[in-house]
Amino acid sequence: MKILIVAYSGKGHINPSLRFANRLLKLDVHVTFCTSLSVVQLIDKETIPHGLTFAPFSDGHDAGKHPNTPLQQFISDFETHGACAVAEIIASASQPFDCLVYTTVIPWAARVAHANNIKSVLLWCQSASILVSYYYYFNQHHSLISSNNNNPTFPINLPGLPPLTMADLPSFLLSSCPKEHEFLVPVMKDHINVLKIAPRILVNTVGELEIESIDKLEFLPIGPLLPSYSPDIFEKTEDDYYIQWLNTQPKSSVVYVSFGTIATFGMEQLEEIASGLVEIGRPFLWVIREGEQAEKFSKVEELQKQGMIVGWCSQAEVLSHQAIGCVVMHCGWNSTVEVLVAGVPTVAFPQWSDQGMNAKMIEDVWKIGVRVKREGDGVMEGKEMKRCVEMVMEDQEMKRNAEKWREVMREALKNGGPSTINLQTFLHDV
Repeated sequence: MKILIVAYSGKGHINPSLRFANRLLKLDVHVTFCTSLSVVQLIDKETIPHGLTFAPFSDGHDAGKHPNTPLQQFISDFETHGACAVAEIIASASQPFDCLVYTTVIPWAARVAHANNIKSVLLWCQSASILVSYYYYFNQHHSLISSNNNNPTFPINLPGLPPLTMADLPSFLLSSCPKEHEFLVPVMKDHINVLKIAPRILVNTVGELEIESIDKLEFLPIGPLLPSYSPDIFEKTEDDYYIQWLNTQPKSSVVYVSFGTIATFGMEQLEEIASGLVEIGRPFLWVIREGEQAEKFSKVEELQKQGMIVGWCSQAEVLSHQAIGCVVMHCGWNSTVEVLVAGVPTVAFPQWSDQGMNAKMIEDVWKIGVRVKREGDGVMEGKEMKRCVEMVMEDQEMKRNAEKWREVMREALKNGGPSTINLQTFLHDV
């Protein structure tokens, strides 16, 4: 069997799709991985799964993504160059591909596959619940949501989802959505439209996490798509000094703070986080991409004595360390899955996109954490962070729930487990 994976170049798309490719290779499937040349150039050759074939193309950003270039430009350029490249890869293949698997934000790949008489399947890189919310927005509930999108507390009840408010829906559907992100609404609509020609959806989740959502569309839960503990393909690290530091800390004592690769905070918010960590008084590991900012904190000496600030770490490895007592995070889906696998109580500080929905699930459905309360300007105050951290680290029910979901996630991947069976079903259908 031969499968072509086409993955958008964002880290949140590349990581799960590479993990998916690795799962397929272990089942003796021939896999070709297609993405932008800039991504492939960054991959440490030692981390490439044995047998994986790359088919990179230039998307016009071979030197990497410039931070001042709008997201819309990256996605548009990826489509402009990628559609032709994928069609050429299909046409020039010595042996025909049996299926094309494409990731979130590139629905055009399904049409390329359809035009070339190849089956296509969506590998959705967010939760099943978030795709269901898009489905209902573009179908029966568009007027209800659009007419109340400026009221974050307005209650929304959608089939297959827990009781929501507007603030829990994807940020692109809200009136507060920044102008530069509005282009993503038609992209998501296109995702729903192409399901008419390719209805099957692979999703990085476990059935028990989102039972009712999974019943609404043709989902095959194949998660969790777990990372290896080798260095991240987008980062390099020469040693594991932070792991050595964690080894010196008591069990369940460390507060791990990380907000992913996209969210950026101003100095006011960073100072509030720093202040909160000092007030909490517990050891912490805080990931700030621009680590030198730490030198500007007003309480830098207290921070240096109390914990560790790093520019990068292997998150899955950190979360699985016995010293970690809780995580303060943005609730991106990949990170949420890793937290569930590790069984770590969570303080949710969502920023955009699907993160509000994930925070809702963390607090009200899975009951493994709490969502912070923000001030009017959206800032999380240090005292609020302290309140939430102390709550999740002392709440025994949250700890028990986290342990329960950890076992559910790990059981799913065992031989005979639901995710393993679903992956075999996908291959059988192909």
